[in-house]
Amino acid sequence: MSTIKQYTSAGEAAADLTVDDGQLVTEKGAQALKDAVTAIRNAMRAGTACTKSKGEVAGSNKKPWKQKGTGNARAGFRQSPVWRGGGVAHGPKPRDYSQKINKKVMQLAFARAVSEKIVAGDVLVVSEFKFEAAKTKLMAAFLKKIGVERSALVLTGEVNDMVDLMVRNLPRVDSATPAEINPYAVLLFKNIVCDTAGFDALMARVAGKERK
Repeated sequence: MSTIKQYTSAGEAAADLTVDDGQLVTEKGAQALKDAVTAIRNAMRAGTACTKSKGEVAGSNKKPWKQKGTGNARAGFRQSPVWRGGGVAHGPKPRDYSQKINKKVMQLAFARAVSEKIVAGDVLVVSEFKFEAAKTKLMAAFLKKIGVERSALVLTGEVNDMVDLMVRNLPRVDSATPAEINPYAVLLFKNIVCDTAGFDALMARVAGKERK
């Protein structure tokens, strides 16, 4: 059994939640998680780096000087990669870095990432996010009160505009619904802070029962 700390909407400690180890994926999925994170990070690359080869650099094919008799090294054209202003040898060209990951592999990776967070005690549950106003300082104070001092991913069962407004100016804090995140997002933040509905939706995804 894994224990998850639970708090009230005021940030006070409540009865801990327990998650049966049978609901978690800890014995497999390490390679799937690595492959998924690699694919996600590669998909984020623009792939727009571009250099000109010697054939693409502007210039004539005129020989800079005659082959022999000048004392200089022989040279055929000014676009040579060994010359300043010449082409680039084997330089980058625009390309697509995306990789294909099967749905089952991605599902396994997600389950492994969330399971590791739960086992490590980095998942916290709040009964509900209830604030007087959508102010960043209120969210910052709330997170500090429940012991979140580094980075956090705030998950709500449904899109919560107030929570989104409150976290968007906090460094290293983001908000989303469980349906919107991927394994990389799970690992990117130190803590995951969920409301009750968000935690239920998160565990449904771990079990492979994501809502359509």
